[in-house]
Amino acid sequence: MDKHSPVIEVRGVTAGYDREVVLEAVDLEIHRGDFLAVIGPNGGGKTTLVKVILGLLKPWSGEVIYHLERRRGKLGYVPQFSTFDRNFPMRVSEMVLMGKLGERGFFRPYRPEDRTDVVRMLARLELSEVAATPVGELSGGQLQRALIARALVGAPEILFLDEPTASIDAQSRATLQDVLTELHRSIPIVVVTHDVTSIAPMLTRVACINRRLFYHGAQLSQETMEEVYGCPVELVAHGVPHRVLESH
Repeated sequence: MDKHSPVIEVRGVTAGYDREVVLEAVDLEIHRGDFLAVIGPNGGGKTTLVKVILGLLKPWSGEVIYHLERRRGKLGYVPQFSTFDRNFPMRVSEMVLMGKLGERGFFRPYRPEDRTDVVRMLARLELSEVAATPVGELSGGQLQRALIARALVGAPEILFLDEPTASIDAQSRATLQDVLTELHRSIPIVVVTHDVTSIAPMLTRVACINRRLFYHGAQLSQETMEEVYGCPVELVAHGVPHRVLESH
């Protein structure tokens, strides 16, 4: 299948909360071969856009078109781990097993193969040793990886991550990069992030959101960044080849 064919099309979407417009007439395509970073200032609508795509927020106007299988669990989502309730009484393996609910529904019992998939996913994310640990005792990096394991165990056709590298240690970040690089060989990935440099080698395209979609492409200029953020912006690449940020 053509990696440049769209899996999701956002057409003319306007959305917000109460009477406040957060997204205005946004058009966006996510392709099968995409590793897409969604960037922009705080309050610019990045997370709102993802919520609309996931069906968690109904747009005021416009539509989202899916070129995906008609099945449960086709969209994988990893929220910011800081929003997860660490006091919830659950062990890591049980939390990851919940990722099967999107595929099976709430009222069907888990199968032995579901639990086998959890064991494999915990090993893949280097979490086997903490499988029986309460989630409240995990480090930030471990919890982030556990949330990713929960999203992946349902075999999604596309994965969305909200600030996946925020506040995690270097080892967890390296593990995350390896997992996402491997995963991108089979499904598209969309990352909402402030830290483009940590994932720059993997990116194929960038979308800049600040209420409107200012840019969507493979090479990002400083002028566009300054228009999006409304102030001077310094681009730092830290030796990463300038595929995403143009030479400066």
